[in-house]
Amino acid sequence: MSERALLRRIRVWLVVFIVCLVLSGLTAFPLVTELRWVEDLLTSSASPVPEHFPALAEWITRVRTGLDEADASYPFVLYGTDWLAFAHLVIAVAFYGPYRDPVRNIWVIEFGMIACAGIIPLALICGPIRDIPFWWTVIDMSFGVFGVIPLLVVHRMIKRLETAAVPA
Repeated sequence: MSERALLRRIRVWLVVFIVCLVLSGLTAFPLVTELRWVEDLLTSSASPVPEHFPALAEWITRVRTGLDEADASYPFVLYGTDWLAFAHLVIAVAFYGPYRDPVRNIWVIEFGMIACAGIIPLALICGPIRDIPFWWTVIDMSFGVFGVIPLLVVHRMIKRLETAAVPA
């Protein structure tokens, strides 16, 4: 594969990763509204969730109730999710470096892979402390597992690009 084609593939993977980070960040802003929509959807008469996944329906209701109460009485608590959203957006911007110059900025990819790995212990430690059901902790950990996949692919392609760019 030519260097040009390899660079194009790297950039496509990075754009997908950046878009996912941005979408993930943007969805953290309207959390209260989103949870109401999710609960309405999951508990509607057409939904199989209450019958087949009652624990999920109960958990979503519990989370929505907690967010509603926090929003009504302690809205400053939700400021934490605003910062979470902002962090996703800032991290997405960092990936512009590898988009521009992948070989020079491979450290950003490595940073992302470390962050993805860090999701696992964070979820396993903080999940029980915050009374998060284990099955939800597994869902949280999946963000690290699925997030690292494109980064591993990009890392491998950057290493190939670096080797191809070295003069003989």
